[in-house]
Amino acid sequence: MKKYLAECIGTFSLVLFGCGAAAIAGVNLPAISGIGLLGIAIAFGFAVVAMAYAIGGISGCHINPAVTIGVLVAGKIEWKDAVGYIIAQCFGAILGAGVLYLILSGKPGYQMGEWALGSNGWGEGYLGAYNTASAFIIEAVMTFLFIFVILAVTSKFGNSTMAGLAIGVTLMLIHLVTIPVTGTSVNPARSLGPALFAGGKALSQLWMFFVAPIFGSIIAALVWKFGFDKG
Repeated sequence: MKKYLAECIGTFSLVLFGCGAAAIAGVNLPAISGIGLLGIAIAFGFAVVAMAYAIGGISGCHINPAVTIGVLVAGKIEWKDAVGYIIAQCFGAILGAGVLYLILSGKPGYQMGEWALGSNGWGEGYLGAYNTASAFIIEAVMTFLFIFVILAVTSKFGNSTMAGLAIGVTLMLIHLVTIPVTGTSVNPARSLGPALFAGGKALSQLWMFFVAPIFGSIIAALVWKFGFDKG
């Protein structure tokens, strides 16, 4: 059970730090300069770095159903554990979004708007207003690259002591490119938590942030398994 608890806490932290950076510090406040796109990207990346070194030795620090599915397809985890990991990750993400909502609701005049709590989305009214095709492509491709990096740096070819840093930096780079398009998911659990509280368009568009990341994850795992993980 400690593996599942670790995954729950890790995903809770990712959502609270990352989405919290977007929803609380990512906007301009009186006498406080918003941290902007770079700050949000750093928050997500460093959250993964911190959790990788905190719980990596316990659960491997997936904190992302797309990572767990990729590792499963690559043959490095059993179905039983994969299911437990995904349930724990989704629960942790929901808890993280719930705590973020409780914090934000303490601000005078706070109202839950569309795509609140750092929710992912696309189209008219969302950041760069990119279309559905752009959203799918960037989420699938970025997840492919993310999973490929994870499988590579945690393999016999990688440097295990630097794996957490490499994975976190990769996630930060992904956010720098992807935030204007979808707010950056590459993680179904990270999208699920905020969407459940935000409702509206965030919830109706949630399917994208399951389908595209999982698709990219499976392709990355197959490429790694049959193209690199031999001998």
